[in-house]
Amino acid sequence: MILNNSEIKTYIQMADKALDSLGYTEHSFAHVTRCAAVAYEILHRLGYDDHTCELARIAGYMHDIGNVVNRVDHAQSGAVMAFRILDNLGMDPQDIATVICAIGNHDESTAAPVSEIAAALILADKSDVRRSRVRNSDIATFDIHDRVNYAVEKSSLNIGSDNKSIILALDIDTDICPVMDYFEIFLQRMMLCKKAAHFLNIWFRLTINDTPIL
Repeated sequence: MILNNSEIKTYIQMADKALDSLGYTEHSFAHVTRCAAVAYEILHRLGYDDHTCELARIAGYMHDIGNVVNRVDHAQSGAVMAFRILDNLGMDPQDIATVICAIGNHDESTAAPVSEIAAALILADKSDVRRSRVRNSDIATFDIHDRVNYAVEKSSLNIGSDNKSIILALDIDTDICPVMDYFEIFLQRMMLCKKAAHFLNIWFRLTINDTPIL
């Protein structure tokens, strides 16, 4: 129902269009479907029940619709929008509360892993680093956000075989972006991921070009 909902699709498209005009990286269907799948998989691998995993998938798919209002406080705007949509679809109030709480707590400026679903969403969202998110085709005019995404040649988020750790592994072209730029952009995000992982009772690890960073 969520995937086929035309209202949600419109908000995702229009939100990404607004961010495009502001010069932001891609936040459209590629991003939200990836977040939905990763959030689901994290909880599924850790043994959470199907219902909880599905709520994480819904939160992941809808988490960025607030960007259609404004980038500032988009997590809170998105949570309010999601409440109206999910309420109209007849979702159980407790499930609605769970989803909108996760959405409202996913942006790093105000984020907190207040639930398993919020923690999974944070990990899924902040680990989506890839070259295809960059829309600017002129490398000479890249800002730091463009560089840190475009430099990524390979990225993966993997839960250890013992389900005790989660590792974000990045292979980057340091001719495009030095590792130090990742500290400038990603330190706050990665510390948030560490908190989210700890909420789920696992360890978070970041490696860049096979070097442990965090």
